[in-house]
Amino acid sequence: MKSFDLITPEGTRDLLFDECIVRRKEEQKLRDIFTSHGYSEVITPALEFYDVFNMKARSFRQEIMYKLIDSKGRLMVIRPDSTMPIARIVATRLKNEERPLKLFYSQNIYRANPKMAGRDDEITQSGIEIIGGEEKRSDLEALSLAAKVLNSCASSEVRLEIGDNSFYKHLLNKLSLTDDEEIIRSLIESKNRPELKRYLDNVGADGEYARMLLDLSGLFGGEEVFSKAEKLFAGTPLTDRLNHLKKLYDVLCELEDKDRITVDLGLVNKAEYYTGIIFRGYIGEYGQPIISGGRYDTLIGSFGAENQPAVGFAANINAMTNVALKNGEKAKNNNIDVLVFARDGYLSQGIKHCKQLIDSGLKAEFCTCENEEKAKSYATAKNIKKLVIVAENTEEIDFIGGQNK
Repeated sequence: MKSFDLITPEGTRDLLFDECIVRRKEEQKLRDIFTSHGYSEVITPALEFYDVFNMKARSFRQEIMYKLIDSKGRLMVIRPDSTMPIARIVATRLKNEERPLKLFYSQNIYRANPKMAGRDDEITQSGIEIIGGEEKRSDLEALSLAAKVLNSCASSEVRLEIGDNSFYKHLLNKLSLTDDEEIIRSLIESKNRPELKRYLDNVGADGEYARMLLDLSGLFGGEEVFSKAEKLFAGTPLTDRLNHLKKLYDVLCELEDKDRITVDLGLVNKAEYYTGIIFRGYIGEYGQPIISGGRYDTLIGSFGAENQPAVGFAANINAMTNVALKNGEKAKNNNIDVLVFARDGYLSQGIKHCKQLIDSGLKAEFCTCENEEKAKSYATAKNIKKLVIVAENTEEIDFIGGQNK
């Protein structure tokens, strides 16, 4: 007996009609932003070898990947991320291309999230990658484009959080706690200072670096964060990283509303992957980040090429679409202008008439109903304003508000 032929798998859903149109509109909006700034599109296979994602520097746990076996018995995955396949392309097919490379993508990724987590397993992402550019300029362009994407959302409440995981990685190495990274990362990101202190005490981590790690989760807010961080990291190699972040913040505040920019030195996700700035974008109607990105200068080197400076971000098109629909976004100008019904013996003329209307700039639909009464009922239901009946004497019937005039 079939059990699952009428439903979609957890984490996936069907999109219908206006949802599809708004989804494509959101994708096209970002495509226009990226192409207008000089980015070229790449598309990677939905199927990749497991090896593309199975290295420490590539940061994807095997349990979140959808896996399968190919005809030769090799382990494959359905693409859980777009940046790593693009890094593979950069290290191979694009290794001789002029730098910097400015690339963008718009494609689906697939991740096996815990069930009942309220997260999509199939996500449409659009994003950019800047490969080989100078760090300051590339970071600033990535941040300014992320802000532009946020501002394009159907939301009046947006926020861009910026940080740098160099601070976290430096302190973790000083305390020799890299094996405990996942637990510590989670506690810092959740701002759970009491539990973090208990954990550090339990593992015997104390002294100046432990105090700095505890204080890291509290370095969150506006411009005042930098003065606090300057005191905390004075005399350490991290002052240069702090100065870099402060300069980015200052320029970004010149470009965007300062109240929409937040500094968070407790942004520490994917520490083995990111090597500098990290940033996330939020809109008020969605509880998770809709933009996530950062710098990853060692990723391309893990594919056998030389390490190359790189920064990028991905935007969650699913989330942007849901917010747009929630805020009343509708598919505009999608109604058919003319419905063309051809009587028996005049089918080819009906098709030709439909084509002529379309060539003239109208939206015309060839009616496949079996008779005129059903054609009229169909036009009324679809709110089509004009019905053309093609016969020996072609007749046009106007509808007002879906009713025969």
